[in-house]
Amino acid sequence: MEPSAEWVAYEHPLSERIRFLLRLEFLFAQYEHERRDHSGWGVRAGLRTLLEMLSLMGRADLKVDLTKDLSEQHAVLARLSKRPEGGQPHGAEMLKELSAAVHGLQRMSSSHPAMVLRENEFLFGILNRSAIPGGTCSFDLPAYHCWLSRPGNQSLRDLDTWFSYLRPIDQAIRVYLRLLREGAAPVERTAEGGVYLHVPQASYQLVRVLVPAALGLFPEISAGKHRVSIRFMQFGDVDSRNVQASVNVPFRLQFCLLS
Repeated sequence: MEPSAEWVAYEHPLSERIRFLLRLEFLFAQYEHERRDHSGWGVRAGLRTLLEMLSLMGRADLKVDLTKDLSEQHAVLARLSKRPEGGQPHGAEMLKELSAAVHGLQRMSSSHPAMVLRENEFLFGILNRSAIPGGTCSFDLPAYHCWLSRPGNQSLRDLDTWFSYLRPIDQAIRVYLRLLREGAAPVERTAEGGVYLHVPQASYQLVRVLVPAALGLFPEISAGKHRVSIRFMQFGDVDSRNVQASVNVPFRLQFCLLS
């Protein structure tokens, strides 16, 4: 995530659930980029990412879990909006996004869209071969080669149909992670000699470290229940070993938690 040209955001999940959602967010963003490429290679890339999503989701009941979480957040924001002092900035807009995301999940035909798609014999055959380097060559999967060669963007329409099963999940994750990230304001901090230690006062879900892009530094984040350690490393070039920064490093820190 890059909030601006001046800052680069690095994120460290503090629970397996957030780790899982961040991986899916990454894959959905990657798919969105690849879908804009209408060439055969672009379709291959998009389908490969779609299959990665299915493998990651497995049997996870995302529909039920996300519906519950987003409904709870909608109730919290609705209560805050009725207080005399008013709710959060853009609260009305967020309530609409939450409602749309919940309704989208509720309209899904299956609680396990990944399982529905994995039952597709064509997709399952490609998924099995994708684990082998170069395993989806035309001589390995002639049916796949034929599908990619069809005229009139038929393969793109198939890709859109398969992704439509996952679109409500994509929208729900976007709203959930946006709420999580925007729920805590960044605070200015300084890493003395390139190192910063913090003892959290609550069980947070996500740590975000925002670093000035001009510094050419990146954080190595180690986080547990009782301590968060951030060590800033100097990125030289790809052919040399990175070393710890020895100067004081200004940065911004966020500890994110959805109640």
